[in-house]
Amino acid sequence: MEKGAKIYIAGHRGMVGSAIHRKLQQEGFTNFVTRKSAELDLRDQQQVADFFAHEKPDYVFLAAAKVGGIVANNTYRAEFLYDNLQIQNNVIHQSYMNGVKKLMFLGSSCIYPKMAPQPLKEDYLLTGPLEPTNEPYAIAKIAGIKMCDAYRDQYGCNFISVMPTNLYGYNDNYHPQNSHVLPAMIRRFHEAKEQQLPSVTIWGTGSPKREFLFADDLAAACYYLMENYNEPGLVNIGTGEDVSIKELAELVKQTIGFEGSIDFDTSKPDGTPRKLMDVSKLHNQGWKHTIELPEGIQLAYQDFLEKHVVNT
Repeated sequence: MEKGAKIYIAGHRGMVGSAIHRKLQQEGFTNFVTRKSAELDLRDQQQVADFFAHEKPDYVFLAAAKVGGIVANNTYRAEFLYDNLQIQNNVIHQSYMNGVKKLMFLGSSCIYPKMAPQPLKEDYLLTGPLEPTNEPYAIAKIAGIKMCDAYRDQYGCNFISVMPTNLYGYNDNYHPQNSHVLPAMIRRFHEAKEQQLPSVTIWGTGSPKREFLFADDLAAACYYLMENYNEPGLVNIGTGEDVSIKELAELVKQTIGFEGSIDFDTSKPDGTPRKLMDVSKLHNQGWKHTIELPEGIQLAYQDFLEKHVVNT
């Protein structure tokens, strides 16, 4: 990407988009075009067409999506499918229509079959049934990957897809119902500490294993691939290392300084037993993460304290 190129980051206020924005600024890019969702509804075909025709961005990072944890995914199934299909259809198609030089589509590790072998290789896409709780979201993301490849095949577009593992970091979503597992834990352990509660209850058995990547590491990987990767298919972005939900809870508890106990509600679903990315393709491209989980949780908790805790 040329330093003076116009770059559109869709979803620039979210955790991923804001991390990409920070990374590009650090690298010396200054010509950004952004719109808040109140200014541009990416689900609206005409609004997106008008925006692209007016702004004519050179490069696009498609980090805008309707996202959430197990509860949100399972509750708002129609919204997760419709909204995400609309967003990516409009942005990808208008990128083609307006001559965007390169687009990066960001998906999610939930695209892989529920019982796929571990670690998850890029080749495992569409080899088995998906996890039912977040199937609508996964279907939308799979469609986005295939759309990028189809536009590459038919029109010669340099549209690439990356699949991040579970993310956390600055500007995360700490909503009580709609947040992912790590930010949800940070909030709950913090509140339990503040209220001096005897215990914190975690859904499920604590046995599922998950991989976590700090969002600024994701942004560094996205920048690296935008500069160096121009192939069809997708690239996993992760650490290649995972922890159990029980281990994660212990780590968050320790970071926050909660002194009570951790209880597991085994009547609640665990979700996918394990989701670990095979990141050998990414490592072979020449990139590896730098922020380990204990350091990352500390950074995320400080951000939570600054942005979500009102000092009284």
